[in-house]
Amino acid sequence: MTPVPPPPPAVLAAFGLDGRPEPLPGGQGTSWRVGDAVLKPGVDASYQEWLGTQLARVAQRGFRLATVRRAADGAWVAQGWGAQSFLPGSTVREGAADWGSVLDAARALHAATAALPRPAFLDGRTDSWASADRDAWAAASPMAAPELRGLVERLRSVPPPGGRAQLVHGDLTSNVLLVRGEVPSVIDVSPYWRPASYAEGIVVADALCWHAVPAALVDELGVPIEAVARGLLFRALTSSRRHPPGGAALAHDAQRYRAVTSSLGL
Repeated sequence: MTPVPPPPPAVLAAFGLDGRPEPLPGGQGTSWRVGDAVLKPGVDASYQEWLGTQLARVAQRGFRLATVRRAADGAWVAQGWGAQSFLPGSTVREGAADWGSVLDAARALHAATAALPRPAFLDGRTDSWASADRDAWAAASPMAAPELRGLVERLRSVPPPGGRAQLVHGDLTSNVLLVRGEVPSVIDVSPYWRPASYAEGIVVADALCWHAVPAALVDELGVPIEAVARGLLFRALTSSRRHPPGGAALAHDAQRYRAVTSSLGL
């Protein structure tokens, strides 16, 4: 991954920040911390405004959200950079992850966002994740790399999870920050318009694929197997879009997805 340069001085000045930017680990490696703020490049202004208005108004019970910072001129972004408050905490770690707390935070968040209207900017998203999400729920069979075609059809044969579509965070696995004795923080909200169980299924799929968690986690957390199957389908389609066919990265991902799918009896 090519390193992203730090925010330039003009961006720091726009947000009233003073200090040396420090790179933050995790995510896609593009965020920088400056004092009590986190800056991220390539932020869509309509998304940032939604974070600072619609999402910021929900009752934060059982979770907390970062506060969106506006530039001195009132803009939501400065030269493509968005700013939010820094929140402390640790993400899940292999072998020691508190998946129950992650799911509790997810459920609290989705209870709070259940009444939010569908954001108009969702229709304009063209990134790999948005494309994979649409295809995971499409009626027609989606295009997938040869390594994943059989698995995609296998997962598509599982009925979709039930529930009313609403605003959900579709990438919670590494975006719930845990601090002992404190309410979890939810960061980097990736909005989708799907049943809440789908977001939970993605978390469980990630846990099984990348954190060496046994299949018993599905029952332990009370997540419908249909939701986990749809989460696996979403991740498989995302990998198909992000990695070239025939490459080692795609082969590695495909092996993980197939192993987990088999372990679940799907």
